[in-house]
Amino acid sequence: MDRQGPDKEESRGSYPESDWEAIVEAVLFTMGSSVEIRQLAAAIGEDEETARKVVERLRDRYDRENRGMQITWLEDSVQMCTRARFYENLIRVASAPKKQVLTDVVLETLSIIAYKQPVTKMEIEKIRGVKSDHAVNRLVEYNLVYEAGRLDAPGRPALFATTEEFLRRFGIGSTEDLPEPDPEQIEEFKQEAENELQYHPDEESVGEEEIPADGEPKSEEEIPADGEPEAGPEPESEEEDPAAEAGPDEAVSAREQTEETDIIIEAQEESSIEQQ
Repeated sequence: MDRQGPDKEESRGSYPESDWEAIVEAVLFTMGSSVEIRQLAAAIGEDEETARKVVERLRDRYDRENRGMQITWLEDSVQMCTRARFYENLIRVASAPKKQVLTDVVLETLSIIAYKQPVTKMEIEKIRGVKSDHAVNRLVEYNLVYEAGRLDAPGRPALFATTEEFLRRFGIGSTEDLPEPDPEQIEEFKQEAENELQYHPDEESVGEEEIPADGEPKSEEEIPADGEPEAGPEPESEEEDPAAEAGPDEAVSAREQTEETDIIIEAQEESSIEQQ
């Protein structure tokens, strides 16, 4: 226990200051990806503030000597990468990476997320005026946007924010370095969103009033194929059969009563003839 304490203290700050830049350079080159400043501080055995100063000195030296590599800040991380102006030279040797095409719609959505982050999909759609599912999914697929958490609201919608890859791709050290939004550009976004609504209406609402529930379109007044109007209901006769409107039992009784009446009338007529 007593021996471990001094060893730790001895290892911390035991590297000469003249080696600090070389140590940071070696770590960045070996890792190949971004390295957090706290990790670089641990590598040189100093605090984070000292590590930041070492990174800045190394960065200035690379720029001053016009090196093929450059040191780039990505928020609280640092990365060594090639300078963009040597890209054409690199692809003569290495295969050109497949470029990810960012359409105007995707770029607009990315801009909203970058300036409003963390932001929900509903807020994005409110600004653009159209559905943004496809654009957000494409940005997540390109690793330019990620789900940063959930909003403490009914339904707990996802919150989206930009990734480190976004900073790397657009050459930005921090989201604080984003340029101020141009009011004219915002108006252009709104106009393009309105155009999308105009030229891409909701397909589900098309023809809803024309197609009834049974799936067969019908007009209010249907005309048969022969061009003649259908016959309406036959007019009721002035004298109706009393049995027609009666129930089963009442109908039988009504018929019997009618027959008896007819028999009586016939008997009276025969009697009248005989008397004559």
